[in-house]
Amino acid sequence: MNTIEEFVIKFAEQFESEDRKNIKTSTRYKDLEEWDSLAVLTIISMVNSTYNVELIGADVRGANTVEELYNLVMSRM
Repeated sequence: MNTIEEFVIKFAEQFESEDRKNIKTSTRYKDLEEWDSLAVLTIISMVNSTYNVELIGADVRGANTVEELYNLVMSRM
């Protein structure tokens, strides 16, 4: 099962800073201290390998919160 809680954990695992402990469904990930172009690529790769869903940078830029990104991924499964 692909729950939002599992997605949040997998999303948070992509970060090394203290930010990862505070990531929730409502987190505006673009506001994270570590958020940069490498983070975008890391999230795209995680989604591809974990959910077998292809995202592009525009998809990630188009969402604002972790929940919005999760909903996008689930809509493409």
